[in-house]
Parts: sequence; structure tokens; C-alpha cells
Amino acid sequence: MTGYGKATATTKGKKIHVEIKSLNSKALDLSTRIVPLYREKEMEIRTMIRQKLERGKVDFTIWVEKDAAQTATPINGAILDNYYRQIKAISEERNIPLPADWFATLLSLPDVMTRTEMEELEEAEWNVVRQAVEEAIDKLVDFRRQEGAALQKKFTEKIKNISDLLKQIEPYEQSRTERIRQRLVEALATIPNVEYDKNRLEQEMIYYIEKLDINEEKQRLANHLKYFMETMENGHGQGKKLGFISQEMGREINTTGSKSNLAGMQNIVVKMKDELEQIKEQVLNVM
Repeated sequence: MTGYGKATATTKGKKIHVEIKSLNSKALDLSTRIVPLYREKEMEIRTMIRQKLERGKVDFTIWVEKDAAQTATPINGAILDNYYRQIKAISEERNIPLPADWFATLLSLPDVMTRTEMEELEEAEWNVVRQAVEEAIDKLVDFRRQEGAALQKKFTEKIKNISDLLKQIEPYEQSRTERIRQRLVEALATIPNVEYDKNRLEQEMIYYIEKLDINEEKQRLANHLKYFMETMENGHGQGKKLGFISQEMGREINTTGSKSNLAGMQNIVVKMKDELEQIKEQVLNVM
């Protein structure tokens, strides 16, 4: 869900900059910073963003860069003339010397250099700004698409790695039953003068082996891996679902690890957890 888009437009001697960026979030969390002239269009801008972005912490900004002629504060000639006449009249009436530096005196007086005109947004100007807003949003969406393609490639690789590791457990499963049997028999042999019921031993072994059996976990994990791939290829708006599936994958891997009583199996489980953790870290970036 991370992304960035920027666009600029020029109209009436002004350069309008539009920037939009997004970070991970469970819902659409939109904040805007818009110059006063375009603030009346904030609701329209928010609607434009919501139509194309479903989730993410989104920051949207419009700021204006004006040329020197527009940024310079104009001198109010009428007020300046009025001050000039008043100062001369007071000087003559009260015999007070006129100021040595007229400009310094007059320009420092109130309202001589105050911008008083109210700027109104014209439809033609808004159409130019609106196109810039759409362009910035589209660039952010394109950024997200590119990131999504990279994530899909990475997820496919990680899912395949887990699937391959799952297959590597099978050889250990084939020999584990005999190892358990041999270990129990050897343990009983170390006890002097002990007699045991072989039928009861077989029953206990079956019970013990069933407790360590991971066939169900393996099957469920394989199903989750397949479902993850199907969901990922099903289109956008599947981020939360992929997060839930990865949680279920983690449960099966953890259960497999708790039942793995061989060092080789445990090493494989650790590798599977590492691959899954990388998926969990990046699935937050999916819409």
C-alpha cells in the first residue's frame, strides 16, 4: 500500500504542486493540506482519492509557487498619498520638520503594504488543478501496481520454498516410526529383570506415534499454500485475506514443529518459519 505520486500544473503565473503518498493502514486514513484558494474543493478531492484508493494512510498536499510579480506585496498608492498629505499638513500646522527619508517613513505606516484583494477560484483554473490531482493519484496507483507485481513474485517464491521444505520432511516421517520403536525397546532393555507385555507395548507405541503424527498438519498446510496462491491471483483487495491465510499457515508450521522430535525435522521447520515470517512482513503492503 506504500506509494507516491506527484504532478505539477501552471496557470495564471502560478505553479501548482500536487503530492500524494501512502503508507500501510488497515483502512483508508486520509489527511489533506490544501492552500486556502482550493480548500472549497476539498470534498471533491477526497472523493477522487476514495474512488481509486481503498486502504492506506494517505497524505495529500497542494501548494502553490507564485512568480515574483505575484508574491511581492503591492504598495497601496491611495493610502500612501493620504499619509503624505496628512504629514505635510501636520508639519505646517505645528512647525514640525518633515521626515528626512519619506519612503522609510511612509512605507512603515499601517496598511501601506497590505494585500487586501480577495482571490476567487475560477472554473478554468480549477480544471487545470483537477487534472494535476488526477495525475498525481494515477501515479501513486501505478507505483502501487509496480510494488504489487514485485510482491507477487516474492510471495510466489516464498510459497514454493515452504512447499519444497514440506516435502523434505517426508523422508524423516518414513524412518521415525522405527526409530521410536527401537528407542523404547532399548530403554526397556536397560532395566534389569523387567518383563513387559509386548501387546501392551505395541498399543502404547501406536498411541505415542499417533500423538506425533503430522500428516493432518502437512495436508492442511499444503491446502493453505494452495489457497494463498489462488487468493493472490484472484485480484486486488485481498490483503486482509492473505494475512489471515498466513496466520493459519503459521499455526500448522508451529504444530508440526512441536511434534518434530528429530533434529533434521526441526531444522526444516525453522526454515519454514523464516520463509513465512518474510511473507507476513510484506503482506501488510497488499491492498
